[in-house]
Amino acid sequence: MTAVVEQTSAWLASFTQQPSAAPWLEELRDAGFRSFAGLGFPTTHEEEWRFTNVAPIARTTFELAAPGSGVGLAAVQDSIRIVFVNGRPANLPQRLPKGVQVGTFSGDPDGVQQHLAQYARYQDEAFVALNTAFLGDGAYVRIARGSVVEQPIELVYLTGPSAQPVVTHPRALVIVGAGAQCTLLERYEGPDDTVYFTNAVTEIVAAEGAIVDSYKLQLEGRGAFHVATLQAQLGRSANFSANSISLGGALVRNNVNAVLSEGTEATLNGLYLVNGGQHVDNHTTVDHAKPHGTSHELYKGILNGKASAVFNGRILVRKDAQKTDSKQTNKNLVLSDEAVIHTKPELQIFADDVRCTHGATIGQLDGEALFYMQSRGIGKKEARNLLTYAFAQDIIDRVRMLSLRDSLEKILFERFHENAG
Repeated sequence: MTAVVEQTSAWLASFTQQPSAAPWLEELRDAGFRSFAGLGFPTTHEEEWRFTNVAPIARTTFELAAPGSGVGLAAVQDSIRIVFVNGRPANLPQRLPKGVQVGTFSGDPDGVQQHLAQYARYQDEAFVALNTAFLGDGAYVRIARGSVVEQPIELVYLTGPSAQPVVTHPRALVIVGAGAQCTLLERYEGPDDTVYFTNAVTEIVAAEGAIVDSYKLQLEGRGAFHVATLQAQLGRSANFSANSISLGGALVRNNVNAVLSEGTEATLNGLYLVNGGQHVDNHTTVDHAKPHGTSHELYKGILNGKASAVFNGRILVRKDAQKTDSKQTNKNLVLSDEAVIHTKPELQIFADDVRCTHGATIGQLDGEALFYMQSRGIGKKEARNLLTYAFAQDIIDRVRMLSLRDSLEKILFERFHENAG
């Protein structure tokens, strides 16, 4: 308990010095901080955090990052682009297609208040509670009923350089109306020479029959701590996909949670490439709350150097969720004797008429394939690069945004060329 009190007091000064906000936001802040004060940072004694030690975050004194202005970062071609700088919306699009509304929380308090903090659980998740305690003027996106948005909606989260460790708590809310369709891309970037902590929460609400194709590209700096929660609440017959690509950061935790309704289809894909002393933890939860839901999940990891990674995928099938069809797969390629992977697929089934499978694999490069390629005149290093790239290609091919897929192919080619050998 003493440790929890010490952690709370370290954040209390920053909490009390926040600029004032609307009464309803102040209430959420207070509730979030009370939860954080009771929970404290998780420890490795807790099952959900058994293999991820967040003590480096807990013992670092972070200052709230100062407001910043938009800096140079190329946008995805023809995207609807919202830029967060140091955790706050700094640049909103001026022209929007029909059926799309973008703004800040203070700009539409009635519409935002109905959904904000109603799905991501600050009551029992310490980092969500901490984000809620520092709720500022986040950004929302609303897609009108029946609208088909051709342009991708791009949320860019930038942290600027700082001489002192800084923290940001970006928050976004995406509301997709019945029968609407959209593509969402979240990008996280920051400097390599700054110690900083990104603590992000994104809530997505998809109404009946909505189609949402979402992507997360995490390219944080080498000294960054990154904890992010994506919470998706999915209506009847909605179709949702979440694709997570983790390439940067020193200590990273990605939480992806989806609650499915009747006839909902959800797809969760992920790729994590870790090297050196990096640590990446992917925790996913697919909650089949209603019958006739379908979910498919494929996460792949590539580990090199002294890196470590975690995959914990949980499929929950509730009592009334009959006729559920769910499949989960985690595959890992370990390129170094010192790299470590912890994989834990989970099934919790309370219905009796379901079809659910899960599996995990850990392996190294195929020696016979390497020998074959070398016997055909391909150098050992190049052969390793090609086989590693082929392992990741399965995830890249699932990216439907052509511009993003092209960018990923270029990034991965450069990474494999740099780190293999």
